[in-house]
Amino acid sequence: MIGRLKGLLLEKQAPLLLIDVQGVGYEVSAPMSTFYVLPELNQNITLFIQMIVREDSQTLYGFSSENERSLFRSLIKVNGVGARMALTILSGMSAQEFINCIEHEDTGTLVRLPGVGKKTAERLVVEMKDRLKDLLAVPASSTTGAPAKQVVNDAVTDAVSALIALGYKPPEASRMVRSVENMTEFGSEELIRQALQASVT
Repeated sequence: MIGRLKGLLLEKQAPLLLIDVQGVGYEVSAPMSTFYVLPELNQNITLFIQMIVREDSQTLYGFSSENERSLFRSLIKVNGVGARMALTILSGMSAQEFINCIEHEDTGTLVRLPGVGKKTAERLVVEMKDRLKDLLAVPASSTTGAPAKQVVNDAVTDAVSALIALGYKPPEASRMVRSVENMTEFGSEELIRQALQASVT
């Protein structure tokens, strides 16, 4: 099993990354919390990997920290929560914010995430509470620098596409991105971050 990858970041189009490890390109799905701390393209990165093998696929999920990967592993053990929903949860809030929701039984915030209904939120609270003691609290991720200058339309399109990939319906994804204040000043990653933050506040 693959537990960690260290290589050159060739592509990043949320939620997918392409990492060159000694000439082999690995496609890795990652939550937005990891995207926020990625370096520029053609820079070296190290990701903690969770590999999920099914009959018809072998999928790699990458995380910027071991704590984030541990939370992902715990989430996919919850009945009704698959890898895609776990990525959506980690994209919509930081690991620490999620832990706070569980500790305070805040299902109201959890149901604002796409695909998380009332029953799923309640199940998350019940099943995750017993596992919190095994999870270390981690600080919220933040970008390591200002977003690269991009054509506004491209940034908006990329941001909307990423939100759709995370489970939002196209009209909702478009509305979320276009509701960001000073939208034209940001690149796609910052647009995604602010749109997701606004959706759970």
